[in-house]
Amino acid sequence: MKARLVRHAANLTGVRVVIARCEVDYAGRLTAHLPMAPRLIMVKKDGAVSVHADDRAYKPLNWMSPPCTLSVTAPAPSQPGEDPAGAPLEELWLVKGRDGETLKIAIAEILDDHEYDLGVDPGLEKDGVEAHLQALLAENPGVFGTGYRLVTREYRTPIGPVDLLLRDGDGGYVAVEVKRRGEIDGVEQLTRYVELMNRDPQLSPVSGVFAAQLIKPQAAVLARDRGLSCLTVDYDALRGMDNAEDRLF
Repeated sequence: MKARLVRHAANLTGVRVVIARCEVDYAGRLTAHLPMAPRLIMVKKDGAVSVHADDRAYKPLNWMSPPCTLSVTAPAPSQPGEDPAGAPLEELWLVKGRDGETLKIAIAEILDDHEYDLGVDPGLEKDGVEAHLQALLAENPGVFGTGYRLVTREYRTPIGPVDLLLRDGDGGYVAVEVKRRGEIDGVEQLTRYVELMNRDPQLSPVSGVFAAQLIKPQAAVLARDRGLSCLTVDYDALRGMDNAEDRLF
């Protein structure tokens, strides 16, 4: 069974959007199975692959974050998959992650398949509080620890700007993602930045700090699992409006 390297993520001109009847198997830190059903599959130029249903809002049923590789093979004639209709499979997708995890997508029927070039994204425009919080942290890098100093704000990477790039007391680079509310999406975003920056020998090793006024417990757990630090920021104290000497507690 020969692999067809057709429409690999590396060869995409934009995001690929596929509607297909498929079953999905993930193997990594745990295993998960999605039986045959119509689903949305998205493949992005950065290599990310995600599988969506129509009743889960924005969150995918399963996904693989970059860096990862995608290969497509033709299934054996005797490989029907779990299609209730008993139809043969059209394609087998194998997505391999850097740490050996795999996402196998068995496609029984492709209902729609398009690519869209979305162009260069201008990036997220932060609200006033979040933008001001970023500026205050840039002016006060000592909040992160003794000897920390600012290198630059909005450090550009191929997948978007890192809010702050610092050097710690030992001279190591530190990438900082700033949010008003720290949730899992922000941790995932910082993880991608740090992984990409660590491939640059002029920057590596790069550590990451997730800074926010409020960090959700689930986000803190994920950050620790990804080797990232968390910093809960007192916005009023940074603005100089909260004098500790005036507090009763």
